[in-house]
Amino acid sequence: MKFKHAVAPREICSVTLDEDGAAKFEYAVLNQYWYQMFLDDLPVWGMVGEVVVSEDATEEALYVFTHKKFVIAYNGDQIIEVSLTAENPQLIEAGAELVFTYSLDWEETDIAFEDRFSRYLDKSFFEHQIHYFSLFNSFMMVIFLVGLVFMILMRTLKRDFARYNRDEEDDIPIGDDSGWKMIYGDVFRSPPSLAMFSAVLGTGVQLLVLTAFILGVSMTKALYQSRGALLTMGIFIYAFTNVVAGYVSGSYYKAGGGEAWKSTMMLTAGLFPGVVFALTFVLNAIAISYNSLSALPFTSVLAVVLIWAFVAFPLTLVGTLFGRSLAGESDAPFKPKKVPRHIPDKPWYLQPLVLIHLGGVLPFASCFLEIYFVLASFSHHMYFHVYGLLLLVFVILVIVQGSCAVVVTYLTLASEDWRWQWLSVLSSASTAVYVFLYSVYYFVARTRMEGVLQTSVFFGWSALACFALATMTGTVGFMASRKFVYTIYSSVKVD
Repeated sequence: MKFKHAVAPREICSVTLDEDGAAKFEYAVLNQYWYQMFLDDLPVWGMVGEVVVSEDATEEALYVFTHKKFVIAYNGDQIIEVSLTAENPQLIEAGAELVFTYSLDWEETDIAFEDRFSRYLDKSFFEHQIHYFSLFNSFMMVIFLVGLVFMILMRTLKRDFARYNRDEEDDIPIGDDSGWKMIYGDVFRSPPSLAMFSAVLGTGVQLLVLTAFILGVSMTKALYQSRGALLTMGIFIYAFTNVVAGYVSGSYYKAGGGEAWKSTMMLTAGLFPGVVFALTFVLNAIAISYNSLSALPFTSVLAVVLIWAFVAFPLTLVGTLFGRSLAGESDAPFKPKKVPRHIPDKPWYLQPLVLIHLGGVLPFASCFLEIYFVLASFSHHMYFHVYGLLLLVFVILVIVQGSCAVVVTYLTLASEDWRWQWLSVLSSASTAVYVFLYSVYYFVARTRMEGVLQTSVFFGWSALACFALATMTGTVGFMASRKFVYTIYSSVKVD
């Protein structure tokens, strides 16, 4: 195709159908297959064929469209719109010779280049009243939950402080009491697997910054003007925010008394990219085995690897060094005792496994409807464009997640269990488990996908998104719990 040059009907190719070829076309038409092409980064769709039913509805014939009529609208020297009409149906039967042709017409338009993606944004779907109602519902949940957590904790903590102060005035020994105050000598003990814990925190903070930045930029709709702009920007922003990951993981690892900072730095730099590369390798292998165009070319994979090796990894090292030198000192109100305190038996509802599962229920409830719209966009090839609402739901999720993590942490400490760090992370990360289970339900109940290729792509990218979500929510939960723990124990006076 040449710019502004019309094309009369011209042959693309011809094929004589055998039994196998006719069967494939019949299957495609019966299952309403369609195809997608891109012209100047603008997508166009066309149906493979149609089913024609006889007047008495007793017979049906299957036809394949053999002519593709393109109409391209332009403004100046820029392409604005592309339309495709499938025409000239031919009967599908063994021995039939199909000649595929195309034609091209040009039309001038006054639509600006910046607005050329507006026709692809399904506002009736994404801006439906139920979407705004769900957002209002989530907002009211935040107000209710935060208020409830504040009242419960303030009343409980006020009662605890009054009891502890009364016991101190009466000279009651600490060992004769029980509750969260009794574990002041263990609550600031470094969590097990400190290197992995630090890497998760660093990666979580990095992904939080990345997500907030991308959602903020996406609200301008500038990323619609070229195909793949969102993914390209995400890769580069991720590479440059590795300095944040290194700073957070390096400072926390140093404050926790860790010595093997190099291995922690390597773990931080490779945690999320390692999962991405492993998943991409599997999906690429499946796509190549099916001769699918969704397979990433080797040059694209190599470019991403080079960006990680020469940009992301060095910035992680720089961030780690700065984190160790500038913020690598512990600010805990109490030093851990040499001998860990015995953890008493707890009722079943305070067991860590139960709290982990409960910690993600309310955060998932606050955002599950937004997840439906995201999955609908992914599975039905619709352009998601309400990034302002998505950013607001993201903020709501962070607030609800932090509140739930504080409740889980308080229940853990009140039962004299000082192992709150990993519990706050895992209970918050369980939100992603519920999101993945919802994606399984959506795949079964809402889509017509089938086969290894479609199933692997859907669940592969869903798993990657849930892994990133688990890292972010786990970090939010720990940060909120850490602030809570440091606040209440800084008010405790122990001789």
